[in-house]
Amino acid sequence: MNTSFALFVAVGFVAVVLLIEGLYVYWSDTRSPEVRRMNERLQSMTEGAGPAVAPRHLLKQRVLSHQPVLQRLLQRMPPVVQLDRLMLQAGSTQTVSRLLSMGALAAVSGLLLGALLGWSWPVQLGVSLALGAVPLLRLLRQRAKRLRQLEAQLPEAMDLISRALRAGHAFPSAMGMVASEAPEPIAGEFRITTDEIAFGVSIDNALNNLASRVPNADMRYFAMAVIIQRETGGNLSELLGKLADLVRERFLLFAKVRGLAAEGKLSAYILTGLPFCVAVAIQFTNPEYLAALFTDPAGIQVVYGALALMATGIFVMWRVIDIKI
Repeated sequence: MNTSFALFVAVGFVAVVLLIEGLYVYWSDTRSPEVRRMNERLQSMTEGAGPAVAPRHLLKQRVLSHQPVLQRLLQRMPPVVQLDRLMLQAGSTQTVSRLLSMGALAAVSGLLLGALLGWSWPVQLGVSLALGAVPLLRLLRQRAKRLRQLEAQLPEAMDLISRALRAGHAFPSAMGMVASEAPEPIAGEFRITTDEIAFGVSIDNALNNLASRVPNADMRYFAMAVIIQRETGGNLSELLGKLADLVRERFLLFAKVRGLAAEGKLSAYILTGLPFCVAVAIQFTNPEYLAALFTDPAGIQVVYGALALMATGIFVMWRVIDIKI
């Protein structure tokens, strides 16, 4: 048995084990008897309670895995807890164990693909890391999209609270109106806050939790404005109205700047992808033309230097078009 065949067998075995583990985690998260019983209890509790609302966790402790042993193990890992916070901010309903299983399965699939195609170890490692990072990149993209939605919906929510306060409602009642009348996802965040207040959490702590779940500067301004006003006194309705106008103007200014920077971003995309597209086209039309860059030691040094210069240029371009407001 040669080394390549032994490596192929080992990678295949690990891939099959991870596939079975991923299928089991998916089944335990969606089709297990415990999940069915919980769904039946929640459905019986919400029958006749009006329109359906977005599902939310009822327990303070986050579920990292439905397996108790794995749950205790993951809770001791700070990076896993941070990953769970990212999933909470992204509004993801899957568990950390399922996300990690998907990433591990994708990474092993990359190694298996590289072994089947006879790629070198650096290429196999690069493809494996790239595929393994796909679930995390999707999570980060989902988180960024949700945070943009929350940022766009926050001014209307503050206006609604301001109008409710002018009408004589208490602050928790005004937040409850946002939870019941505003669109998702901001309604879900305010619903969690009102539930915390209803279960005995102080308003200051509930607002701090809200700002922690939504890492947005405008949400922090809202939480700090309410907390400071509760300590010093003043017209909270007028304060929230002015803050809503300020956030709305800032959001419009950011949209205008983003539109003006669109041309620069398009140029950055083209300049970043053009060398790779040209290299692929030349490789397909005339493979011998670029062979010296990967076989000759001097050519390899030229490739490394070109990649370093390209990375520097990409970094400079993104710093130029990444405008903070």
